[in-house]
Amino acid sequence: MYKKSILSVTLIVLMFVSGFASVTKNPAESKSVNMPENVKAIIEKSCYGCHNTDSKNDKAKEKLDLKTFNTLEPTQMIHALKEITKEVNENEMPPAKFLEKFPDKKLTDAEKKILMDWANNEVKSLIK
Repeated sequence: MYKKSILSVTLIVLMFVSGFASVTKNPAESKSVNMPENVKAIIEKSCYGCHNTDSKNDKAKEKLDLKTFNTLEPTQMIHALKEITKEVNENEMPPAKFLEKFPDKKLTDAEKKILMDWANNEVKSLIK
């Protein structure tokens, strides 16, 4: 009788653990953003200096950390990509104050289009 109880408890624990595992995020199912070389070059030139884990700009890295971007949940990625599109479209990024010191970081119209097209395409890809 004692062995049956232990077996029952073991089965219940295994069922609970396997049920819990099926609810947790499966790394194979996680999504990541594809960043072509032309997009990487633009981001490295104009964005990465402030938007990375090692940046001294706490506000910028808190808002968007490009170094850890692919660890975000898909919904967070979608939100961030939409924000990138909005900020670039409204000429908010890079900020004017930053560009006073670093005018070479300014995005050209062609670079803005590349970033916005890329972000919009990645949103579509993540929604699928």
